[in-house]
Amino acid sequence: MNLDDTAAFARLDQGNMLAEIDALPEQLGKAWELGRQHDLPQWSDVQNVVICGLGGSAIGADLLAAYALERCRVPIIVHRDYDLPAWADGPRTLVIASSHSGNTEETLSSLAAAQSRGCRCLAITTGGKLAEASIKTGSPVWRFEHRGQPRAAVGYSFGLLLSVLARLGLLPDASEDLESAIRAMHAQQESLRASVPAVKNQSKRIAGQLVGRWVVVIGSGLLAPVARRWKCQINELAKAVGQFDVLPEADHNTLAGVLNPEATLGQSMILFLRGSFEHPRNRLRSDLTRHAMMIEGLNTDFIDARGDTPLAQQWTCLHYGDYVGYYLAMAYGVDPAPVEAIQEFKRALQEAGQG
Repeated sequence: MNLDDTAAFARLDQGNMLAEIDALPEQLGKAWELGRQHDLPQWSDVQNVVICGLGGSAIGADLLAAYALERCRVPIIVHRDYDLPAWADGPRTLVIASSHSGNTEETLSSLAAAQSRGCRCLAITTGGKLAEASIKTGSPVWRFEHRGQPRAAVGYSFGLLLSVLARLGLLPDASEDLESAIRAMHAQQESLRASVPAVKNQSKRIAGQLVGRWVVVIGSGLLAPVARRWKCQINELAKAVGQFDVLPEADHNTLAGVLNPEATLGQSMILFLRGSFEHPRNRLRSDLTRHAMMIEGLNTDFIDARGDTPLAQQWTCLHYGDYVGYYLAMAYGVDPAPVEAIQEFKRALQEAGQG
């Protein structure tokens, strides 16, 4: 498809996913403000935080954990599974159950475990069983309104979590950082919108490079969860194969796996996400790793995150990837909203019973 044919976009994009991507900066700001209004107990002795979620509801937690790593005085763990780790026990553990629909079975399992162990619990959701189970036990429920796909609510899943930790005193107030990030997203967006022709639109150019290729996205530090987000958007928007990797770990294993099978190496595309707030050794690793892969015949490219603060670079890079995933969907001629394979799997799992 011609990536400048916006009329064709409208015909293909039945759920108007493009509007969701365009509105992400506003969603992020709205989530932060909403989090400042919700009721929250004065929990003053939290010693660890477990954020439970899957898919689009978990990526916000990954982003928060990376942002909080150098700012938060207690550990933050993202739990993508049933139940809870054994150490998550008692009132000094805060369990935040995040589920867009409120019906994610793994997250419901984690909430039940947290309630039985006497953990402090908070739910972030649009409703569903998660809200019901929380209300029954008197746990706070932070609701938000969003009728689109969970992956399009990443601003809510991050902004609300950020507000929780800031209000509990586990993170410094992030108002200025968030405003800076939103300004940077808006500034970058002017060159990424669908109305900007491909010759001037880098996200369309990158999407064009990804067509027909096996994609791997690599990042470090603040951009490691962004690499995961790129991967997920390539999967769910474009219905295409994509993977992610993290530095420095990738240099201890992935780098050795670039010799075979020779026939497929030329069909790969390795994207490196880079930012000025990376650890300097990881920035060096990114450049050297890319060079080593290029020598072996792999296609590579890099994306430099924009913005003057760590949060700005994290979110401009994420937003860039959302546009890339969308334009890749257009290039492949698929509707970016539905995820029929995932829905079919959930139906099969339900029909198989509770186990």
